[in-house]
Amino acid sequence: MDLLNALVAILNYVVIPATAYGAQLALGALGVTLIYGILRFSNFAHGDTMAFGTAVTIIVTWGLQAAGVSLGPLPTALLALPFGIAITAALMLATDRVIYRYYRKVHAAPVILVMVSVGVMFLMNGITRLLIGVDEIRFDDGARFLITAREWRDWTGLAEPLTLRSTQAITVVVAAVVVWALFWFLAKTRTGKSMRAFSDNEDLALLSGINPNRVVAVTWIIAAALATTAGVLYGLDKSFKAFNYFQLLLPVFAAAIVGGLGNPLGAIAGGFIIAFSEVGVTYAWKKVAGYLGYNADGLLQLLSTEYKFAVSFVILIIVLLFKPTGLFRGKSF
Repeated sequence: MDLLNALVAILNYVVIPATAYGAQLALGALGVTLIYGILRFSNFAHGDTMAFGTAVTIIVTWGLQAAGVSLGPLPTALLALPFGIAITAALMLATDRVIYRYYRKVHAAPVILVMVSVGVMFLMNGITRLLIGVDEIRFDDGARFLITAREWRDWTGLAEPLTLRSTQAITVVVAAVVVWALFWFLAKTRTGKSMRAFSDNEDLALLSGINPNRVVAVTWIIAAALATTAGVLYGLDKSFKAFNYFQLLLPVFAAAIVGGLGNPLGAIAGGFIIAFSEVGVTYAWKKVAGYLGYNADGLLQLLSTEYKFAVSFVILIIVLLFKPTGLFRGKSF
């Protein structure tokens, strides 16, 4: 029985939250790797794109709630999400037209585009703060739990409780649908195949008659959709605060680089590697050790939760030192 309690504790405090967090990071990393693979630069504004899209979605959510519109047990934010994606995509297209297009036209070095994206990052951060403020916001209405601690104890008779929040389940389901839709789009549609060809060999793609402006526009739209979806799922699961998304840029980039920058499958794997590492290292394993017969004096916690982003940084440094191409080097889009 103690072994079962230990397994439930690991499931409740490590596996479930890390799986939800990993799905959020995977979507964010897919946006980063998509832009890198097709537009050939690392977009440092991606975290604040997530924040902006989430802020717009929250504002639309408030409007729907004021009008009495809801999805019952599901968060109203899911109904507002398409509006957030559309407005974020419009902003990204406008940003590309006003800023990035010029640097592509003059064939600026990738490092120049990276520096430009840092400027865009600060601009978008300011817009988001002006739009919705700097306070922490919770917008996860609907049913809060699929499994409660009391229900679990009544069903199983185990001492260790297990809870499953609806936002965690929604995160995994939505992320799976989005990833499937993205891979289907890239593999089966004419536009997706054009994007892959543009990523593999830009010059040959242009000679084949592929419209580069169309490829760039679709890339920004998809990146905006991935960023907004990842940001909304993260906000539903935890809470929204503009600065948190600035901090989230590190684990998102770490996930993309660990998996292999430019490789979509690697971005997904990297997201879960980073998530399970962060959660596992910052979890206090004393309770699990107690169930297994080891009574520890300390918490058996390698790092406090305040330092969870340090885990991403360390993993990123290790990968860059020993395998700079990432874990999944090879075919990208």
